[in-house]
Amino acid sequence: MAEHATEYLINDVDTHVTEDPTLWVERVPRSMRDRVPYVKRDRADRDAWYLGDKKLALAGLTATAGRGDMLSWPATYEDMHPGAYDADERLAYMDEMGIWSMVMYPNVAGFGNQEFLKLGDPELMLACVEAYNDWQTEWASADSRRLLPIASTPFWDVDAAVTEVQRCAEMGHRGILFTGEPHAFDQPMLGDSHWDPLWRTAVELDLPVSFHIGSGNMEAGLGRKQVEAYGRMATFAAGSVNIFMANGFQLMDLLISGVLARHPDIKFVSVESGIGWIPFALEALDYQFLGNRVPEERPDLDRLPSEYFASNVYACYWFEQVAPRRLIDKVGVDRILFETDFPHPTCLYGDEVHARIAEGLGDSDDETRRKILWSNAEALYKIEPPTADDTAKLAAAVAG
Repeated sequence: MAEHATEYLINDVDTHVTEDPTLWVERVPRSMRDRVPYVKRDRADRDAWYLGDKKLALAGLTATAGRGDMLSWPATYEDMHPGAYDADERLAYMDEMGIWSMVMYPNVAGFGNQEFLKLGDPELMLACVEAYNDWQTEWASADSRRLLPIASTPFWDVDAAVTEVQRCAEMGHRGILFTGEPHAFDQPMLGDSHWDPLWRTAVELDLPVSFHIGSGNMEAGLGRKQVEAYGRMATFAAGSVNIFMANGFQLMDLLISGVLARHPDIKFVSVESGIGWIPFALEALDYQFLGNRVPEERPDLDRLPSEYFASNVYACYWFEQVAPRRLIDKVGVDRILFETDFPHPTCLYGDEVHARIAEGLGDSDDETRRKILWSNAEALYKIEPPTADDTAKLAAAVAG
């Protein structure tokens, strides 16, 4: 583990919180409690999420930071890094790393909240979304300046989604979680006017909309033939990169959808998908946009796709080294955010956080580093900076 930080240097825009085992069974109406996700020990004595008798996932697989990896994960909550599920422990870890704030995303409901569709009952689905958002708000109350919840949405019902976003904004949520490919769930395409009430609400409340990787249809899972041919973890590694690229498809869809033309003040964030692919994607889309004379067919698109990106879209990186050294100007320094993905597998943890920053941004000037690590996120998520007392407490922790 790194030595205790002496100052706050980072606003971390993508982390996850391991949900409390009783989150849903304690919060939804009593008549629904036998139909919601819950945790119990499986036959191998591991904490696992269940829906009825069906195992959904092992809890420890999303909380390996400092305690394991995809081949050897924490079996129980007690085996996890306590900052995965305990807010006070998360704040202590953040202090140690010099991280002032963390933006928080879910696990159990899927990275676009799509897993709740499996419940089949719209009333139950909405109750689960509301319960999650209430729990996340309470978890963040340990220090609501530093722990920043993102509102999960019942995206299958746009009116309910608007109502829930408005409710969450009043509770202090800093953004909106949405699927990057609603059509994969038999919903209208992203550019359909069906979604305009949600986009208008995002603009009115000045909340960015997050397309987290894995927010689309993940039902295919690991391909059996590929696993047999290449091995499970090699297949998983390739699949992980595939979902980064899926965000590229979603971004291209967004840029030609007309959403950014109709709502010029809206903001979107491509979360956990990296930044190295963006310059090629934008250059290619601009080239095809002009070469195929798209403006003649779509006069509503009065700017190049890259220009819409430059004014409306942000992207996050964590492990990359080539892109922060060579491509910042091609992505746009004002469009780049930094994340750690704590406590997920392959997240940045401990010494690796600052080692990756130092290597990737070592040749950057102070202003560039501050924008990427701090001020871009500060403005986007309206982060209240640390006070003199906060800084003094951090210094005292080092001295003590």
